[in-house]
Amino acid sequence: MAGKLKIKNREGGFLIGVIGDEDTVTGFLLPGVGQVDSKRNKNYFVVSSKTPITEIENAFRAMTTRDDLAVILITQHIAEEIRHLIKDYDKLIPTILEIPSKDHPYDKEKDTVMQKVLRMRGTQ
Repeated sequence: MAGKLKIKNREGGFLIGVIGDEDTVTGFLLPGVGQVDSKRNKNYFVVSSKTPITEIENAFRAMTTRDDLAVILITQHIAEEIRHLIKDYDKLIPTILEIPSKDHPYDKEKDTVMQKVLRMRGTQ
């Protein structure tokens, strides 16, 4: 079948990455999503109101180049800060998914992935 995506199996499976505020990241770490490897690479990044945008950009770039992440969850209000990087991101894996946070509701109009899906379906 032409255009069929093949995802290489990875021993030990794939991880989920998380970029968000402290409450959101903690909510994913408690059930065991977090991992720190021997090189001190983490699959999560906590953003506060004092975190420079360059640090968020660097964390996003680092996560999107990892071959052990299948999905990166990013809270939508933080995604807004690095929207230029998310719009330019064109890989399927890891997939970027925008999620709401406790203090910021989800707005599908701002979600670039949702906009792409709607365009592909011809509903936008």
